[in-house]
Amino acid sequence: MNTKKEIAKLDKMKVNEPQAKFAEVMGEKTRSSNKTFLIRKISEALQAKSGGESSSPGAKAATTVASKAAGSGPEKLTRLDMAELQARYLEVIGRPTNSTNEAYLIWKIREAKKGRIPVGPRKTAHREGATFKVLPMRMETTVVDKLDEAWRSRGIKNRMEFFRGALGHYLKHIGADDVATLLVDVAAA
Repeated sequence: MNTKKEIAKLDKMKVNEPQAKFAEVMGEKTRSSNKTFLIRKISEALQAKSGGESSSPGAKAATTVASKAAGSGPEKLTRLDMAELQARYLEVIGRPTNSTNEAYLIWKIREAKKGRIPVGPRKTAHREGATFKVLPMRMETTVVDKLDEAWRSRGIKNRMEFFRGALGHYLKHIGADDVATLLVDVAAA
């Protein structure tokens, strides 16, 4: 199989064809309809199978094909109306948005095209039968910097683990052992 020719064919495919090619090359189906993303992933897999490296001519062709699929030349996203911008977001990011913030949508699309943000369906951290709430907390930057320094110096993995532990410790201190135990169980899961 000529990897360079295979990669060159990807650009001419319709939206559903790269999905089928992705399944063929990767051995698993994808729900993503983001042509640029699919072309990039298929190209990388084909190069890996052929033993090519990222500096090989095949890698350069894959990059060229992926950039052609994204559109020729810089796209004028600022000229799109909101419905077109949301449609472009879905096309590039691979998931819908309800945002009407034009600057955010343009930034997100550009970052995705540069490969700086994840595309495709979101992976959610959830457990069977559990729902979640986000508890907002606002603090001065200097206080947050000191807290981060404290938990890092004690080998705690992240800020969330630190807050759960601190909250659990405080609840235990005030005699709410049953709730404190819930926080320990969540951290262990």
